[in-house]
Amino acid sequence: MAKIPNASVALVVGVTGMAGLSLAEALKKPTALGGPWKVYGTARRSKPSWFPSSIVDHFISFDATNLDDTIKNLFPISNEVTHVFWVAIQVRENEEANILINSTMLKNVVDVLKSGTSSPLCHVTLQTGTKHYIGPVFDPSLANQLVAHEPPFHEDMPRLPYPNFYYTQEDVLASYAPSISYSVHRPSIIIGASSRSVYNTLLCLAVYANICKHQGLPFRYPGNGYTWEHFNEASDARVLAEQQIWAAISEKFKNQAFNCTNGDVFTWKSFWKELCKVFNVEFVPFDEKEKFDVVEMMKDNASAWDKIVEEHGLLKTKMQDMIAAFAAIKAVLNLEFQLVSNMTKSRDFGFFGYADTLRSIEMWVRRLQDMNIVP
Repeated sequence: MAKIPNASVALVVGVTGMAGLSLAEALKKPTALGGPWKVYGTARRSKPSWFPSSIVDHFISFDATNLDDTIKNLFPISNEVTHVFWVAIQVRENEEANILINSTMLKNVVDVLKSGTSSPLCHVTLQTGTKHYIGPVFDPSLANQLVAHEPPFHEDMPRLPYPNFYYTQEDVLASYAPSISYSVHRPSIIIGASSRSVYNTLLCLAVYANICKHQGLPFRYPGNGYTWEHFNEASDARVLAEQQIWAAISEKFKNQAFNCTNGDVFTWKSFWKELCKVFNVEFVPFDEKEKFDVVEMMKDNASAWDKIVEEHGLLKTKMQDMIAAFAAIKAVLNLEFQLVSNMTKSRDFGFFGYADTLRSIEMWVRRLQDMNIVP
């Protein structure tokens, strides 16, 4: 393919996840900064039925952990791609394994795109998260010994003394300087729509609510009293996409890290009340004596979800594919500190995107329903 002079050509790696879907949609808007964009979207698996083909110019399925497969699929476009938007993630049994696989994927993709003699690649946008500030909370061998930074989290806090694949990915990108610039985006709990994201809090809570309705069970909060009453925050996938594009197109933001949250805070009590309204289930106040393990509960109700999927003719999702996300929910909802990031740096640099977290819940649930992922 011939190189298009002065064109903005994006490669969205992980386009079928929550962030990837919103990013591709944002890039293809006529008003997108730096546009008009040509968009290549990639994923490990084939395009799901709910994915709107109009938001990418080309969809590519390949395995970024395999260098030969990466060369086969990406070298032909290496003379086109100007910007990589990295929203991909693979999760393994511990953080050391996460470091190996996620850094390998990132390096394979950038190396192949840079290998062409006329490569126009100039910027990589890397999505990480607040695990940067709290450590690998999902690694069972480390979770009980972590000491997090004191919130609110801000971008110049030093790295924690624990293995973290986010740190390694940042180091990988820094190694390409000065030929490639990068920006790092650290969202909190991402709220969006997809059946493919490893950690999809809203999808899991929708599945949990529907199982409770189906089984005649109370929709109880699966966390602790601290998170029920104290402040948390979230990152709407649309705000995240807006920030990533904003940072990708200006020299001013070269090699900078930015927190990305909605700009408001909520308690999980208020979040739970909103979920109850959206799913039409009774609100049950938190009771410490009624604590339970949501991961084990979901494993026990896998067959109930299968019945719901069949009865409503939904996209065939399996509970076993959501257990990692439920385990993440269990960890986050049982924290003993407020999960809150400082957004001052973004404001200082000129980014003012925001979303009303509680008001966005219903919109994203309806989107999941329109995609035929939940009833």
